[in-house]
Amino acid sequence: MKATEVPAIDGAYLFEPTPYADERGFFCRTFDSDVVRSVGLDPHAFVQDSLSRSARGVLRGLHLRSGDGEAKLVRCSYGKIFDVVVDLRKDSPTYRNVASFELSGETQVTLYVPAGCAHGFQALTETADTAYRIDRPHDPAEDVTIAFDDPELAIAWPLPVTSMSQRDREAPSLDKALLHQES
Repeated sequence: MKATEVPAIDGAYLFEPTPYADERGFFCRTFDSDVVRSVGLDPHAFVQDSLSRSARGVLRGLHLRSGDGEAKLVRCSYGKIFDVVVDLRKDSPTYRNVASFELSGETQVTLYVPAGCAHGFQALTETADTAYRIDRPHDPAEDVTIAFDDPELAIAWPLPVTSMSQRDREAPSLDKALLHQES
């Protein structure tokens, strides 16, 4: 497994496994504490694992946590997703940058999203399973949602949106969400 910095988002990393394939399929390590530690992250900081299953066109996000934020490792374990990170850390050299990635069950690449960054994704396949490893217990009172189609972010989602949660449909613009987060 190797770690690669994401230039557009300060402190974000892609962790790329080394799969071993044969006639049975493949095997790969999707988390390695030594590799995580090698880029300055505490592998023991992650306290919750979650999994979502989405159908093609489903969009989830853009989500962020207020307060101390939430760092996460995100991996598409089955299918394929278009994954987006928005840096909303005011002191970051990549503040308001947007980066997108295609994550898939084929590659099992894991994306590290630093605390203070918004995150969202769209399922590109009929079924897409997305695994999250989160560094703090979830507190719904800290949830912040930003409109997926905010014109300032200008994210080019690859498919028409087939479904999203009520919360995501009603999400405020980036500027309104940031004002609400600060108050």
